Amino acid sequence: MVWFPPNEVWWPAVEDASMEQSSVIDTAERQVEAVRAPSDVDLSIIIPALDEGDNLAIILPQLREVVTALGITCEILIVTRGAADQWTRSAASRANAAVIEQIEDGYGGALVEGFARSRGAYVLTMDADTSHRPGFVESLWRSRHNAEVSIASRYVPGGRAHMPFARYALSRLLNGFFRLGLDVPIRDLSSGFRLYKGIVLRRQTYTARDFDILQQILIKAYAEGWRVQEVPFTYEPRAHGSSHGRVLRVGRACAVTFWQLWKLRNSILAADYDDRAHDSRIPLQRFWQRSRFRHVTELIAGQGPVLDVGCGSSRIIGALPRGSVAVDILQRKLRYARKFQRPLVRASGFRLPFADASFPCVLCSQVIEHVPKESTIVSELCRVLAPGGRLVLGTPDYAHWEWVVTEKLYGMATPGGYADEHIAHYTYDELKRRFEQLGFTFEEARYILRGELIMALRKPATAQG
Repeated sequence: MVWFPPNEVWWPAVEDASMEQSSVIDTAERQVEAVRAPSDVDLSIIIPALDEGDNLAIILPQLREVVTALGITCEILIVTRGAADQWTRSAASRANAAVIEQIEDGYGGALVEGFARSRGAYVLTMDADTSHRPGFVESLWRSRHNAEVSIASRYVPGGRAHMPFARYALSRLLNGFFRLGLDVPIRDLSSGFRLYKGIVLRRQTYTARDFDILQQILIKAYAEGWRVQEVPFTYEPRAHGSSHGRVLRVGRACAVTFWQLWKLRNSILAADYDDRAHDSRIPLQRFWQRSRFRHVTELIAGQGPVLDVGCGSSRIIGALPRGSVAVDILQRKLRYARKFQRPLVRASGFRLPFADASFPCVLCSQVIEHVPKESTIVSELCRVLAPGGRLVLGTPDYAHWEWVVTEKLYGMATPGGYADEHIAHYTYDELKRRFEQLGFTFEEARYILRGELIMALRKPATAQG
């Protein structure tokens, strides 16, 4: 196996050709980035502009100066609507910027068209009205390696917003509503001044067509496990013209989009689902996650390096001892789990890309109930566990009525969460008997509210028979 630094998501080298087809080693993300973001364009700058000729005449020359000073290749895309807007087209032409005719109406329609036509490895969006000062592009570019999405933020320490009080109050109210309602650690979700790694945008579909696309882009990126950072920024009023945003129309669009994003944030599709559950506002979910964390960490303590199969984004990853490895099939979970600073591998539990007897302790919590009982996952867990090693296995115990009731209650509280979708139903007696037949010694069993079973078993030190 090949080992890599713990602060990145890496895929292991397969040990032999027979493992190559069954091991899930994904290079598609890097291939897509290479195809869709040619190396000759470092940065695409997308500027939606409608009757903004006077303002573009100010910012476009400044943008060229900034890009030249950075020493990067750049394309500037002015997205507009209507052939009658000759002032905008003339200003773009003088600055050698490309003019793109948007197909769908709205600010969101302009961004979607710009994303589709952009070629840069990175994509920057900004307004045409001079409120987004071109000089700040350098700050966003310099910080690009810290996150895949960088926001010029008015509402983090060091940021400021020079705008009328009523508009400022509405902006803070909107951002607070989305931040708290969707439980994301982002203060300025409505800032359109952002730098994206191109692959974040090019693998997504956006349905919003008004200013609500700004929240949709961010929440979808966060749900995919991409890192988001806010860079303090001072917002200035526009030089010419007036805003094209209308409060009532934008408010209605944001309300619809909020509901869609709320369902995403509270579903298992969200990369941080398991981590968030540790501090959930739902008392039962919070208690369950914290109890699982305590039981599992106690059972793996002192056992040596751990292979955590089906790690998700649980905080257990951060508590794994030195030399441990966390494995999951979902790439978004692994992207998010980078924060825990542990080696991460994308692979299938049906065919783990590790040699026999690789780990003195193997953990598999809340996984086996999601796959058929006849699958190879149990044999794979046993194979990579060293002789004399400990296996910690967690799964609901369907012999107890407490779990059946809990599952139904949990499903009503979090419709998009883990509930009522288990393929295999296990019991304590069944699991104990199965592993004893494999030569394992039962050591300990713990329960969370007599619903979730966490079992510790010891693999025989020598081969049986």
